[in-house]
Amino acid sequence: MRRSRLLLPALGLVLLTACQGQPPEAGKEPADSAQTAAADSNLRWSDAVVWDGDLNACRQGDNAATRDCLRDAMRAGGASADAIAAAQQLSSAGELAYVTAWHEHDGLGVATVEYPFRANTNEGTRLVDAQGKRIDVDAVQLDDTLRADPAVKAILDAHPQATPFAPAQSAGASPLDGGGIRLLYRTPLRDCHACPDVGQLQVAYDFDAKRTFIGQQVVPDAPK
Repeated sequence: MRRSRLLLPALGLVLLTACQGQPPEAGKEPADSAQTAAADSNLRWSDAVVWDGDLNACRQGDNAATRDCLRDAMRAGGASADAIAAAQQLSSAGELAYVTAWHEHDGLGVATVEYPFRANTNEGTRLVDAQGKRIDVDAVQLDDTLRADPAVKAILDAHPQATPFAPAQSAGASPLDGGGIRLLYRTPLRDCHACPDVGQLQVAYDFDAKRTFIGQQVVPDAPK
């Protein structure tokens, strides 16, 4: 069984390049750097972003757990340019991540994301719509709207400290009117990481007939 993980915001790829001659003017990027950043920001995820290799070099020494070390280790491990770009998009604020698996589900992309240096929750999922928008199914937080949901409120009344603990697990799919599709994911609610589940938060991710993401909402579990 694979380890689990959480979400993170996507970032553009940053590449270190050696400069010769005059440095660029303040506030300006070299032309090739700007073009690379623009290309990476437009990267459309596919099975080309997948990599699953050795990161032992990033677990020790001065370069441990840095974006540059991840990039270099992926290059040494034969990762494609798209895989490295996706990893740099996923990695920020000292947290590293990369895509380890990809599959298509009825016109949608489903990416498995690895967070190799987390103590817990090392795996997550991104849904990718037809426009390339990436939706992190572990990004759900108990805001005021969710807390007001009757099913969630009933759980929180009995367990005020309960909070979602990633990773979310796929709970199936169903068709929507007009040719759309709904994907369901369930996240356990617990009082602490090692505590037993006190409930589940089931969220529906809706896509239209063209597989463009149109929204998400909490939905009750189907009757047993």
